[in-house]
Amino acid sequence: MTAMGAFVLTAGFVAEATTGRLVAGAAGEIFGSVSTDTRTLDADALFIALEGERFNGHDFLDVALERGATGLLIAADKETRRRGNEEASNPAHRQVSVIVLDDTLRALQALAREVRRRSGAKVVAITGSAGKTTTKEITAELLGSRFTVFRNRGNLNNHIGLPLSLLELRQGPDLAVVELGMNHAGEIRTLVGIAEPEVRVWINVGDAHIGQFGSREKIAAAKAEILEGAGPDTLIVVNADDALVMRHVAGVAGRVVTFGEAAQADVRATNVVDRGFEGTSADVVTPAGPLALTVPLPGRAQLGNVLAATAVATAFHIDLAEIAERVAKLRPVARRGALSSLPGGVRVVDDSYNASPAAVQAMLATLASTPTTGRRIAVLGEMLELGDASRELHEACGRAAAAAGINELVVIGGAPTQGTLAGAILGGMPGAHIRQFPTSAEAAPVVAALVQPGDLVLVKGSRGTRTDIVADRLLQEAS
Repeated sequence: MTAMGAFVLTAGFVAEATTGRLVAGAAGEIFGSVSTDTRTLDADALFIALEGERFNGHDFLDVALERGATGLLIAADKETRRRGNEEASNPAHRQVSVIVLDDTLRALQALAREVRRRSGAKVVAITGSAGKTTTKEITAELLGSRFTVFRNRGNLNNHIGLPLSLLELRQGPDLAVVELGMNHAGEIRTLVGIAEPEVRVWINVGDAHIGQFGSREKIAAAKAEILEGAGPDTLIVVNADDALVMRHVAGVAGRVVTFGEAAQADVRATNVVDRGFEGTSADVVTPAGPLALTVPLPGRAQLGNVLAATAVATAFHIDLAEIAERVAKLRPVARRGALSSLPGGVRVVDDSYNASPAAVQAMLATLASTPTTGRRIAVLGEMLELGDASRELHEACGRAAAAAGINELVVIGGAPTQGTLAGAILGGMPGAHIRQFPTSAEAAPVVAALVQPGDLVLVKGSRGTRTDIVADRLLQEAS
């Protein structure tokens, strides 16, 4: 399989793809990159002036030109058209191309779709409530043994980030592995319409964003948008262990491949050995034959992510021995379960990137199953965007901490974390071993002083709670 090869973005191509009007500059002007943020804009870039509730890119046209932009894509109201034309002809700046149209966000998305089509790359799109980024990274790693693979950076997975990522396909990779995120119904549908993926992976349904949706069933319905528009040649990879996922797959068009530990899974793990944060191992049955996997990523949930990636890799005929070798060399993505060994035998698991109730409970179970010579300490930050269910879900995590036999519990955040405290106490954890702090900055020095040689410490919380401050303090104390 080969892609069509690399190509350049010209002003004429951009105008045609976005149905915009080139009102200044030459159609043959080549843009080295595309940017929506003047803080990171490179010289020779096309600057797309997006508008939002709290920002307006049209206020930064001067800055874009000062930083060396050679093109402006702007909304066609009178003021921005006038400013764009004036800047294009300003002798203080070199000549730039100016493209005007009605909606710059839709233009960005249309441009990305056209670049995606012209690139000829096959697209693998991944969604789920937890584990999207890790599954994306693993999938790209496995496919990279045979193909040139692009993956979207970090969590550039929304209606702006995904199009910006897809624009990189003009570099000519064979495959693109991208994640699709959402926080409202209809967003996955939009992203699928932009990416037009040949392979669609749905890894799970959890409680993330339940405050906006109200129930896991509604979250599942929104995630199920990844199945819409699938054709007979579309590969659909889904989690056989998740009943909500499987409920939506029945009758869908496309070739369905399932993964998990369920007996009916096409890519199925058996003889699973769970070593907690030290990883898992399993014998795996695949359509291409059996293989033994050793997964050095923390927690049993990571085995599911590897199985999903393996399902994709075998569909692209990656050799089973190559899959096993690459899986054995995997390392956690930063802030997503990285295990660090410190002096005195202290081990810190930094899972501070984000948190949902299901993910917190899974990591607490992993903490319980990991051998340690010292105490098990959990630092749990408030989980955001849980709406009316927030207190109840925090309480469930507190109970899970008690059930996991946590020796010391540190809770960080606002009112919802009172639920975590209550749940832990109701679960039988002594109140003397529970501490609560409003912010991570206040908690960090206390946690650093609490840790003793041999302890195993889990740090996890939503990004807004900034539990990364605690993780960094522990690592700094040891350096």
